[in-house]
Amino acid sequence: MSDQPLQGRVALVAGATRGAGRGIACMLGEAGAIVYCTGRSSRTGGSAMEGRPETIEDTADLVTGYGGTGIAIKADHTVESEVASLFERIRREYGRLDILVNDIWGGDELTEWGRPFWDLDVQKGRLMFERGIHTHIITSRLGIPLLLESDRGLIAELTDGHHFGYRLNLYYDLVKTTIIRLAFGMAKELQKTRVTALAVTPGYMRSEAVLDHWGVNEDNWGEAIEKDPHFAASETPFYVGRAIAALAADPSVWQKAGRVFASWDLAREYGFTDVDGSQPFWPDHLESVTGRRFPTCDNRFYSDYWEDGAVEALFPDWVPDPTPDLLADE
Repeated sequence: MSDQPLQGRVALVAGATRGAGRGIACMLGEAGAIVYCTGRSSRTGGSAMEGRPETIEDTADLVTGYGGTGIAIKADHTVESEVASLFERIRREYGRLDILVNDIWGGDELTEWGRPFWDLDVQKGRLMFERGIHTHIITSRLGIPLLLESDRGLIAELTDGHHFGYRLNLYYDLVKTTIIRLAFGMAKELQKTRVTALAVTPGYMRSEAVLDHWGVNEDNWGEAIEKDPHFAASETPFYVGRAIAALAADPSVWQKAGRVFASWDLAREYGFTDVDGSQPFWPDHLESVTGRRFPTCDNRFYSDYWEDGAVEALFPDWVPDPTPDLLADE
């Protein structure tokens, strides 16, 4: 494989300001891609996380530093007109889109951990749905015409966990499991196209906010293990970034359509490491702590759902074609 297998490919990382989005943008750049980095936190003003210093311009500079071409665009993905303008600009500047990564979130400050669902703030929950689900739908909906014109397209949905176990907060659980289902549903409807939709999860990620929470940085992060033993199995945001880059470079990625994958499993499959040379494997840590292996949404899980089932048998012609009307819809 070339050192830059994504040379000439055009990517959009929606929600690229920090965390997984920044790591993904940088590693797509490392693979040679042209990466549009969007978010609400900009040097020109605005912040999606109060008090955080990261900006989309910082991310774009890092992408370029890693060997790609980073382009920062301030955009609020809850506003359809802003998202439409974004894709119009991509079409105008490059005439194509090969990779769309939906990592828009903005729900950290809305998640009320340790409270039962009947005691949760309903308005915070509604806003979490808008930021964490509806933005993904808007972005994919408006981006699909460009993706359909590519020789091979990828939509990667970022979630938390590749299982259907409960995520300890009703709204948070609904958002993160819905993202997995969103990838599944889009993949079903994209079966007659060259666009692959799937979902990806990182593990315990050493994001900027998490490092700050524990009072460490990437150079001395190991000092936080005393405060949280699970931190020993953590990974940088670049690990899931290399996972997305590997998927985007895989000509057989269509075989993974509709499923959810973890950074650690993809690392073993594609043979990449985290930027520090390690290869964290979260399930081994969980098993060492709990004594049990966590069930995941693997190929066995999907076998009863991906292949045509009873509903598809009732409606055998339901899968839509990418019609000229759709391609010209925008």
